[in-house]
Amino acid sequence: KIHTGEKPYSCLQCGKSFSNQGNLKVHMRIHTGEKPYICPQCGKSFTQKVCFEAHIRIHTGEKPFTCQQCGRSFTQKGTFNRHMRVHTGEKPYTCQHCGKSFFHTGEKPYTCQQCGKSFKRKGNLHSHMRIHTGGSPYTCQHCGKSFTQKGSINRHLRIHTGEKPYTCIQCGKSFAQLVNLKVHIRIHTGEKPYSCLQCDKSFSIHGSFKIHTRVHTGEKPYSCLQCGKSFSNQGNLKVHMRIHTGEKPYICPQCGKRTFNRHMRVHTGEKPYTCQHCGKSFCQRGTIKNHMRIHTGEKPFTCQQCGKKFYQHRSLKEHMILHTGERPFSCQECGKSFYQHRTLKNHMKVHTGGSTLTYQQCGKSFDQRQNLKDMSLHTGEKTFTCQQCGRSFNRKGNLNVHMRIHTGEKPYTCPQCGKCFTQKVCFEAHIRIHTGEKPFTCQMCGESFNQHRTLKDHMRVHTGEKPFTCQQCGKSFTQRRTIKDHMRVHTGEKPFTCKNGMEHVSINIEP
Repeated sequence: KIHTGEKPYSCLQCGKSFSNQGNLKVHMRIHTGEKPYICPQCGKSFTQKVCFEAHIRIHTGEKPFTCQQCGRSFTQKGTFNRHMRVHTGEKPYTCQHCGKSFFHTGEKPYTCQQCGKSFKRKGNLHSHMRIHTGGSPYTCQHCGKSFTQKGSINRHLRIHTGEKPYTCIQCGKSFAQLVNLKVHIRIHTGEKPYSCLQCDKSFSIHGSFKIHTRVHTGEKPYSCLQCGKSFSNQGNLKVHMRIHTGEKPYICPQCGKRTFNRHMRVHTGEKPYTCQHCGKSFCQRGTIKNHMRIHTGEKPFTCQQCGKKFYQHRSLKEHMILHTGERPFSCQECGKSFYQHRTLKNHMKVHTGGSTLTYQQCGKSFDQRQNLKDMSLHTGEKTFTCQQCGRSFNRKGNLNVHMRIHTGEKPYTCPQCGKCFTQKVCFEAHIRIHTGEKPFTCQMCGESFNQHRTLKDHMRVHTGEKPFTCQQCGKSFTQRRTIKDHMRVHTGEKPFTCKNGMEHVSINIEP
């Protein structure tokens, strides 16, 4: 029968034929779900003896098939045979056209009679037909779920067994599916194959890329059935639904607060995400992602009406309200409306009399933390002292910025020319040299400037103010640099030397 090709034994359920009765008997186990070979160590079951024997070697560690050329051992003969081709150079599956193992004709001779879809292989057509017939011959013995393909049930079974056969060779992390391992590998390689054509942003996961494109298209396919609010991804809709259901599934074991896993870092102090530029650490991935834009100068969120750019999507969302004129946050006491929720929150203290922040020396209370911090400016108290030079500051933030003078740290780098800065305000002012942006406009003459300081100096042209006065002759000037030049009249300083070897000359330009 092997030579004649005769297959007299047919399956009554699916019609598949076999040359001998033993093969039909083994095949029937697909339909009956029978798995007579049970592993005594983990309880896993198998339909065929050869598969059972190969599985047993996972527990025993036995690798009976050894390569005589390199000494490498294998648990299965098929794997060993494939390995031997590395040494022999054998390529048994050869294309008659070019010598490679690919289809050139593109022929798909097997066509579905119901939907017209075609396939290259008969087995693929058989699997496809189950979509129309509803046949799911592979049933999970644990939960009863059925599948149309054997590969699908094999992957599903790992949910119950906990098996994770695909391991990353770089970090040792294991996965139940090969596709998840492939995606994980991109963390190490840095590969981001999915690129947005509108903003050039790249992604390692196709799902993330698909969600990102909705930022540009404005598509929000997931809608709440109760309030009609729409979302760009299903996860955000799921979280939103808890507002209506009241569900709070995440409970902190330390404080009882219902929140997410990242809340636990409040108690542990863990900050696993560290900036490679300045060494600052963060407890959330999203926070470090936003922080990195300080160094790169990236502002990916652009207002379509005025062109203004923002580091965060939240800032763009708040900005857009200025164009619409909408004031969505209303006071329930007096009806006054506000652009931002935090402004409403501060306003409510007018009605409640809430002054939650108290200055310890005089007992005065404040609605906002910033007002409390500013008290040190009036008292002259400087509690933050530099250990290297002894200079003191009103605020800790100012001390941190000052310390960069000693450390030489310049965390803000221009992405266009590479120039570095110690302070964020200097970095942002520098960026405007490249962009040509001049956001500071004189209300009297309409002239614009790229720095606020330059606008401030310019305003003295209109006001006539001359705040810089010479202590020796009483003459006043509008700008600091002008009085600096003037002082050389009294000191006799001549800082500029002629390159031709002539005497020192002093150039004093007075208005």
